[in-house]
Amino acid sequence: MNIPKRTSLTALAAALGLLVFLPAMTHAQQKSWSQRMADTTMQRWPEGHFAPAGASWHWNYELGTLLEGMDAVWYSSANGEYFRYLKQSVDQFVGPDGSIATYDASEDSLDNVLTGRQLLLLYGVTQDKRYYRAATLLRQQLAQQPKNASGGFWHKKIYPNQMWLDGLYMAEPFYAQYAAEFREPQDFAEITRQFVLMEQHARDTRTGLMYHGWDETKQQAWANGETGDSPSFWARGMGWYMMALVDTLPFYPEHDPGRAELLAILRRTATAVVRYQDSESGLWYQVLDKPGAKGNYFESSAACMFTYALAKGVRLGYLPREYEQNAERGWRGIQTHFVETQGDGSVTLTGTVKAIGLGGGEHHDGSYSYYVSSPVVSNDPKGVGAFLLAASEMEMAPTATSGLGETVMLDAWYNSQTRTNAAGQTELFHYKWGDFANSGFSLFGHIWRSNGVATETLASAPTVAKLKGAQFYIIASPDNPAKNANPHYMTAKDADQIAEWVRNGGVLLMMENDPANADIEHMDLLADRFGLHFNNVLVHHVIDDQFDMGRIDLPVVSTPFTHPHVLYMKDTCSLTLSAGAAPLLKDKSGDLLMATAKYGKGMVFAVTDPWLYNEYTDGRKLPTEYDNFAAGNELVQWLIDQRAHLPH
Repeated sequence: MNIPKRTSLTALAAALGLLVFLPAMTHAQQKSWSQRMADTTMQRWPEGHFAPAGASWHWNYELGTLLEGMDAVWYSSANGEYFRYLKQSVDQFVGPDGSIATYDASEDSLDNVLTGRQLLLLYGVTQDKRYYRAATLLRQQLAQQPKNASGGFWHKKIYPNQMWLDGLYMAEPFYAQYAAEFREPQDFAEITRQFVLMEQHARDTRTGLMYHGWDETKQQAWANGETGDSPSFWARGMGWYMMALVDTLPFYPEHDPGRAELLAILRRTATAVVRYQDSESGLWYQVLDKPGAKGNYFESSAACMFTYALAKGVRLGYLPREYEQNAERGWRGIQTHFVETQGDGSVTLTGTVKAIGLGGGEHHDGSYSYYVSSPVVSNDPKGVGAFLLAASEMEMAPTATSGLGETVMLDAWYNSQTRTNAAGQTELFHYKWGDFANSGFSLFGHIWRSNGVATETLASAPTVAKLKGAQFYIIASPDNPAKNANPHYMTAKDADQIAEWVRNGGVLLMMENDPANADIEHMDLLADRFGLHFNNVLVHHVIDDQFDMGRIDLPVVSTPFTHPHVLYMKDTCSLTLSAGAAPLLKDKSGDLLMATAKYGKGMVFAVTDPWLYNEYTDGRKLPTEYDNFAAGNELVQWLIDQRAHLPH
């Protein structure tokens, strides 16, 4: 999110010492391209239903692509309407027992797997086991998916021995996410094999581009007699493949050997893709290696896919920062050539090739003429989904590399609560990056990653050595016996280690809670080192859903916030300061809620509530005037900036 400087009027007021309360419209509520398209999508296709009137409606990959885009907009805006839309779109298919209406596992179609990513999201957010059961049906399909002699998945049963670039996006991100969430690390070798096989056999050594399909048996009419490759370089095909790489890599264990292989493939792919980016428009041709050939044209879905993959690859540190410029040029070209707005505010995406395949008749022969003669339409769900992904990514771009190369470590020792997941496994939850339910920090983690900071977890007592690779360390709501029968309390020895790490230049975030829900006494062994003391009191007590009892109005001049916000903090403690610690935020009653302290080369930020957890951040529960998410974005950006100015 781009945080502009204060207006001159606000700056003048700040200089005069005035508190400025601005209108309720906040920075987060201003409509971006991603939100404008998402709003249009909900109006145009209620419940994700984009089939023509009277046509049958079934579980399909186009819906999966569209919902991936809606998912991205939800996570970049915290607008709960977008989550409700994707849930409604999936719920029409998922039965109480986890069955998937219209899904036929016997088709062995990789296309059917893509929407499984939404099933995993819905399970994570709602903890409803029916979504897990439905996702497991798709995982079982992959376990039985037919393979060619080298171990590559057939695209579909009706396309024996054929691997298509499309198939990598349809299957591998879901496969990797399922493996990561339900602890099946052995699956990453299989996932790696699919990417490696496609690159080994479909990549052209001269151009670096990849052919759309590969038939190991060389029996298809389109297959090259020596290589088995189809004859053309289809832009969206490479877009599918490149998106698959950047969406699969985040789930890989750090030391899995396949991770390095996929990173190398992504870099080779990016090198080829930017080589064929049009220098004037910033776009890509439908057939990549034939610019200016008769009938060839710029195609919108591919441009969106490439832009998304390049930008995300840079933000996550997978690609060199030089590719930022390519993503920016692509995004400008998309807006110039393919985006139209109507008088009612709705948005249209033009220039998307409707359907491309390599099977089902002589016409699908993979030839140049086939690719450039296929129908081109506006508002195709694949194109719209890719546009939403690209827009969401590019809207993060202004700050996406501000924390690149840095790591935020989240404590899982002082707060080590566990639950049993739908697979019967014990897992950490409650203020954790991987917890997507109300209790989790998944959206807070997204904020850090949207600023280029890597998120990790420390599940043991911290030491200087264990924290050495982290620039930020967060302790949120340390356990008391009411939350954990065997809590790990802060000790003087632990406090010595953490304080030494801060003294050496670390940034510590202490996020306390109210006395009924967190340990305060032992955590003050650490906080007192910095002149920060959490008081064993309850303030901002909220009864039921009387949200105004937890409302905190922020003026624009309140550090660390540079825009007006309405925060929500429910059932908190308060702070008392000494020894040079500085107050940041008081409520209208005078209770101190946020403070900071410099310590050696580092600093400490203290807040009396873990207020950025999903329940009050992701837009599904609070009234719309509350904007913890937007304030959380500004807080993280401020912390990154503070660390950049610390002595090193």
